[in-house]
Amino acid sequence: MAPSFENLPEEDSYDEEEEIDFSDLKEQYEVRLEEGLDAFVVIDGLPVVAEDAKPRLVKFVLKKLNTVGKTREDAIFMPLNDEGMTEGYAFVEYQTPEQAVAATKSLNGTPLDRRHTMAVNKLTDIDRYGREGRIDEEYHAPHIEPFTEKEHLRWWIGDEPNGANSRDQFVMYRGDNVGVFWNKKNNSPENVVDRQHWTESFVQWSPLGTYLTSMHQQGVQLWGGKSWSRQKRFAHPFCNLVDFSPNEKYLVSWSNRPIEVDENHPVLSLEDDGKNYVVWDIATGKPLRSFQNIDVPGPTVDGEGNPIKRKIQWPAFKWSADDRYVARLTPGQSISIYELPKMNLLDKNSIKIEGVVDFEWAPSAPQRDSIKTYEQLFCYWTPEIGSNPAKVGLMSIPTKEIVRTRNLFNVSDAKLHWQSKSAYVCVKVDRHSKSKKSLATNLEIFRVKEKGVPVEVIDTIKDTVINFAWEPNGDRFVLITTAEVIAATAVPPKTSVAFFCPERLKSAGVGNFKLIRTFEKKNSNAIYWSPKGRFVVVATVHSQQGFDLDFWDLDFEGEKAEGDKDLTANLQLMATGDHYGVTDIDWDPTGRYVASSASMWKHSMENGYHLYDFRGTLLREEHIEKFKQWSWRPRPPSLLSKEEQKQIRKNLREYSRIFEEQDQYELDTANQEVVETRRRVFNEWLEWRRGVELDLREERKELGLPEDPNEVVAGQEAKDDEEEAKVVEEIVEEIVEEKEEIVP
Repeated sequence: MAPSFENLPEEDSYDEEEEIDFSDLKEQYEVRLEEGLDAFVVIDGLPVVAEDAKPRLVKFVLKKLNTVGKTREDAIFMPLNDEGMTEGYAFVEYQTPEQAVAATKSLNGTPLDRRHTMAVNKLTDIDRYGREGRIDEEYHAPHIEPFTEKEHLRWWIGDEPNGANSRDQFVMYRGDNVGVFWNKKNNSPENVVDRQHWTESFVQWSPLGTYLTSMHQQGVQLWGGKSWSRQKRFAHPFCNLVDFSPNEKYLVSWSNRPIEVDENHPVLSLEDDGKNYVVWDIATGKPLRSFQNIDVPGPTVDGEGNPIKRKIQWPAFKWSADDRYVARLTPGQSISIYELPKMNLLDKNSIKIEGVVDFEWAPSAPQRDSIKTYEQLFCYWTPEIGSNPAKVGLMSIPTKEIVRTRNLFNVSDAKLHWQSKSAYVCVKVDRHSKSKKSLATNLEIFRVKEKGVPVEVIDTIKDTVINFAWEPNGDRFVLITTAEVIAATAVPPKTSVAFFCPERLKSAGVGNFKLIRTFEKKNSNAIYWSPKGRFVVVATVHSQQGFDLDFWDLDFEGEKAEGDKDLTANLQLMATGDHYGVTDIDWDPTGRYVASSASMWKHSMENGYHLYDFRGTLLREEHIEKFKQWSWRPRPPSLLSKEEQKQIRKNLREYSRIFEEQDQYELDTANQEVVETRRRVFNEWLEWRRGVELDLREERKELGLPEDPNEVVAGQEAKDDEEEAKVVEEIVEEIVEEKEEIVP
């Protein structure tokens, strides 16, 4: 029986004018253009060439494209115009969307020649932005801001006038205030700028002193110029730490809390969401790449079930001396080296080093014997694994050639210490006995600039070295040892301080390292070399029992001991100071002054600072409530050539005379200021006295008294004088002796 439509209810009848909702079907069957186009990129900025030159251009571009992924010639579409010329752009299809993303990150901004630079973008991004109306179809000429002269970011080096004073600046953080000051030796510092709530946690200078860094919940800000205006900002939310590259080109920021990024973030993208580290380009203020924390394998709770707090390794990213590379350690596995500014992984692979514990870049350009090609060096060490010994290695970058290795046995720990000129790297090796009940330290010194990189071993140290420091720009070092195991005890163990230097050779070169002298039964635990070398402060910091500061000179100009004739040092203790509760010690960049400070971040007793000269003479001390931080402003390298510096040293006496005259002028000026202040106060007192005398005279006149009270006083004195002139005769009876007798 056929169905009948006659008995259908009226409400179910179909109205031709009523619009049917097909949204569910449309959503189900609509063709999504972005699906399948994620592997496409658009390249702009290509040279405009004729049709016959197009194949050569395609092959040239193909080589660039295949460095980050896989594509083919027939997957590159480069359109031609009516005149048979290319349009300067091309569409490229990669094998996977991941390769397309890698191309946009790695190849965007890559120079093809002097006049052409590639711009690489995802095709889906261009389509999405255009569809959302973010691109205006009508061309509008860009608005060019009028030129405004900017402040010189290194203005402070000139000082006043013409740099004659050569004063240095420092920053102090106390309470809620951050202030920058000129150092004025014995006198109170001269304030340059002082702002409240300038930072939320701490302040930090950039390595060359160009910027002052402030930390905020919203990110990091850099300040500079004579007006201390904001120069750059980096929107890394809840940032905890920052680290600059040596030449101030790049910055790494880190937050313990993973970054949360939404679509409206002004700088970061969704790809940065969940990351902890961001590498920034300081000039542009843009992020180059972001990274997550590395989870180190190991127990997360202790025996009682409490979570174990792990110390973060900082800096996590370490820079080469010339800012061309930055490297990151994956403990026990590898070292990843990235090329700047692209942040490409060097040779697309990390350097696999089984068990690697730590590494350090050479702090300056290495100059190895007979090596004329460009290279950077880093030193690394690995522990004993199974039957394999511990190992220390030197690797050259970018070739990844291992230039020197050394096997070590019975190793408990090792620390790597480069000399500032990269002439030496000292590996401090803590060795345990066969019973593993005692420790001793060996020093393995790699002579990097000598042929074959020979290694000198100092194995005469019977105790454990707890601190080691090279002389800047020199070849001497100081170390602190202890015979007892360092533990969290109320009374720290006694220590010994030892000074080493090379032997003097008759021929050119550097002799073997020899002990100059050892001083025992000390409390010292820290070493602070002058940035210019020669002078060193050996101190006791972060201690409740000791707070000594010993000022040493390793080139004392007095008579040399007979046993030190063959050594390249003449050791002399210049002075000993003390600063209760000292937590930090900082040399100024010229090596003339030393500041010791006691921060409330460590304790709340007698917070403040002491200022010494390099000889240990106390120049000034100041107790400051809620004192937190002191930091000298670094100086960039000198612009003088070596010959010019040599000439200055040769004529140092003439310059010394000028500086002595300047010091005397400052002293006379200071004395003159004192005299003028006293004279001003005395004149103010005289004016006050005259005013009081006038008021008194008016009051006496109203009372009918003489205007001058001295007249009344003078009359009274004259009357008293007359009374004193009268002769008064008095009879005085005096009993000389009194005697009583009884008469019968």
